[in-house]
Amino acid sequence: METEVKLTKLSSCAGCGAKVGAGTLSKLLGDLPTHHDENLLVGFDRSDDASVYRVSDDLALVQTVDFFPPIVDDPFTFGQIAATNALSDVYAMGGVPKLALNLLCIPENMPQSAVQAMLAGGYSKVYEAGAIITGGHSIFDDVPKYGLSVTGFVHPEKFYKNLGAREGDVLFLTKPLGVGILTTAEKAEMLEPGEIDRAIQLMTTLNKNARDCAVNYRVHACTDVTGFSLMGHMLEMMQGSDTSARVETGAIDFLPRVLEFANMGLLPAGVYRNRNYAEPFVDEGTLPLKVRDALFDPQTSGGLLIAVDPLDADALERDLKASVPSAQRIGTVIAKSGKSIYLV
Repeated sequence: METEVKLTKLSSCAGCGAKVGAGTLSKLLGDLPTHHDENLLVGFDRSDDASVYRVSDDLALVQTVDFFPPIVDDPFTFGQIAATNALSDVYAMGGVPKLALNLLCIPENMPQSAVQAMLAGGYSKVYEAGAIITGGHSIFDDVPKYGLSVTGFVHPEKFYKNLGAREGDVLFLTKPLGVGILTTAEKAEMLEPGEIDRAIQLMTTLNKNARDCAVNYRVHACTDVTGFSLMGHMLEMMQGSDTSARVETGAIDFLPRVLEFANMGLLPAGVYRNRNYAEPFVDEGTLPLKVRDALFDPQTSGGLLIAVDPLDADALERDLKASVPSAQRIGTVIAKSGKSIYLV
């Protein structure tokens, strides 16, 4: 008889909180050679969500890969979260997912039923996205990990980048924050039954609807908010765009009890990595520490951060409110100043 496995007990880090910090990653990639190809529209030399390669005048491929260790104990749910997170990078580029490959690492003694449930969870979200899984690769590892390599389609003149925001653009966020803090509290057994359910619902919600809304308007920059936190990903957008941002923190939606746990100091390690990277570029004003910490919280399968032309902002907000988990109008892009982000 197979024994029940608690996935989060098999790893010291979880979800996108396991990502190599942005500062460290930049150093690791800094000296690698790049090769010119006129059809490579976005490559690894940019801090973007995926690569984009032009195949023809009206078709480009969006390619991305993402995998991580468990953030929840249930294998099927973990598979759903990992797949949703991997698919998100294609949506952040304005693309449509088409093909996916499984990436699977499992301990040799992991129950077969748990592995099959994990894969089934991934398949369910890929098929919901309208894509298909065509294969994959698996290895043995002491720590289970799952994710996808995803290929999507986009028009070569209509894809998004995480740079290009313009002064006056309005910033939107499409999911609440606090997943990293809340799952840390769950791992510490500090949540009541059912309190993690909202976070799970968000992590398994595709960013498809957010993308489908955005493509109808003049979006100048877009990215998904994952392991580098809202502050880290916004910093990349502002630095790449040669602009700054004014963020209305009162407009940001945090999951229930997130600020309570942040006030207790119950934070994932990723918060500190994100702070070390982004904090020098952020004017935190007089905000309480618990709010500031929550803004550096690593998200797993987070929402889209969208910079849209101010003339389209009201219409996009109406569409998002009818389509995404939380349509937050969180600030504006301003002229480049001493700091990249100003919190008010």
